[in-house]
Amino acid sequence: MEVRILEKTDLTTRLIIEGVDTPFMNALRRIMLAEVPSMAIDEVVIIENSSMLHDEILAHRLGLIPLKTDLDSYNLPEECPCKSEFGCNLCRVALTLEAEATENTTTIYSRDLHSDNPDIIPVSEKIPIVKLAPDQKIKLEAYARLGKGKDHAKWQPVSSCTYKHMPTIRIDEKECDACGKCVDICPKRVFVNINKRIEARNITECTLCQDCVDICPKDPPAIKVEWDKKTFILNIESAGALPVERIILEATNIIDRKSEEFIKQLKAAKK
Repeated sequence: MEVRILEKTDLTTRLIIEGVDTPFMNALRRIMLAEVPSMAIDEVVIIENSSMLHDEILAHRLGLIPLKTDLDSYNLPEECPCKSEFGCNLCRVALTLEAEATENTTTIYSRDLHSDNPDIIPVSEKIPIVKLAPDQKIKLEAYARLGKGKDHAKWQPVSSCTYKHMPTIRIDEKECDACGKCVDICPKRVFVNINKRIEARNITECTLCQDCVDICPKDPPAIKVEWDKKTFILNIESAGALPVERIILEATNIIDRKSEEFIKQLKAAKK
């Protein structure tokens, strides 16, 4: 397997992965969505709430605020040595929110949440939680823990995780008369007409829609669009809880552990 980085930012990464098949890519994608743990608010104790939002709606909004996650310092509740339903400082983080509007309507943001651990905070300070009218007040305690996306979407560390086959485009220069119809119809502007010659640029942007093939006036078409069954383009967008590199690393480690466990059970079944 060979991996190449196409694009990389703080929250997104685009990779080319060669030498693998579709089942592996699908397993990697599903594990990043459902198995890689991240931190999210799971319990809320409402002490006072005179806002327009019901307690349940307020708790739901808090639960969907992505939190920066430290996988090395915290345990999943089911794996924590404390074995307590209330949790401990190794598997739970407490956050508090106390806000009041005095004379003017006030918007309460994620920055108003105060965490026991300065490393476990909302990924953005600008996420609106609730608006308070004059004399309205909110006071609550929230408890965050690690969880997995298969239990609830709030624990998904990625907001987007997709893959596609690597496109391959062939242009028969002997048959192509550079009419330019493929250039005009391509939604991703993959083709360019240079000196009455059609060339394919930015092939990784191709969506394999086949519009260029369908509109080609030649019979058979002078353009052939296929895909490499062993090469994929993987797009990952982190929700901010974990860096993309850590998400990929955790996903591959989980695949290794699951594979080892499967082999052990298979050997045990043969005996």
